[in-house]
Amino acid sequence: MTDILAPGPDGRLRCWWGVGGGEAYLRYHDEEWGRPAADDRQLFEMLVLEGFQAGLSWATILRKREAFRAAFAGFEIARVAAFGEADVARLLGDAGIVRHRGKIEAAVGNARRALEIQGEFGSLASYLLPHAVLSGGAPPTIADLPAETEGSRVLSRDLKRRGFSFVGPTIVYSFMQAVGLVNDHAAGCVMQAEAEEARAALLGGPGTA
Repeated sequence: MTDILAPGPDGRLRCWWGVGGGEAYLRYHDEEWGRPAADDRQLFEMLVLEGFQAGLSWATILRKREAFRAAFAGFEIARVAAFGEADVARLLGDAGIVRHRGKIEAAVGNARRALEIQGEFGSLASYLLPHAVLSGGAPPTIADLPAETEGSRVLSRDLKRRGFSFVGPTIVYSFMQAVGLVNDHAAGCVMQAEAEEARAALLGGPGTA
């Protein structure tokens, strides 16, 4: 695959990865990916899911998303932070999610660290939004899509310093793409401008990362 765009079922061009994966995948591309998130529950959900996706396809995670939500108390940060060993054992026995002890324990630990961030910054969003990148154009080719950036390395280092795990720079960059800290909808994608307008409305003026 060398073309960054592909026609969707309505004939309009979209990022190649958002087409051909079924209705749920298309809806995720059109309605969520690249759009700014300011809700702590949503931000925590995506951080956890991106960690679980490591080594797997996003299609696998998306297919299991409702099961993840049920298993992790709707990704309410305080509730996940209160999980104990019995909850870890329960999750390891849940065939609806990815049963990986390290990732499960990381999700619980990261919830506890997220509570600390809320205490320091007022919200997880307030901590993350200054890492938004408002400069740069839409990627014109697949080769222009990086696996990580200096911005994701900076955020990854700080998250690790605060005790988060499964937050390497590649995972963090995927997270940044998902929650609109960057807008990597391709040049020519029908959702690129719409996502950018939503980012501008929330993020305001230029930022750096």
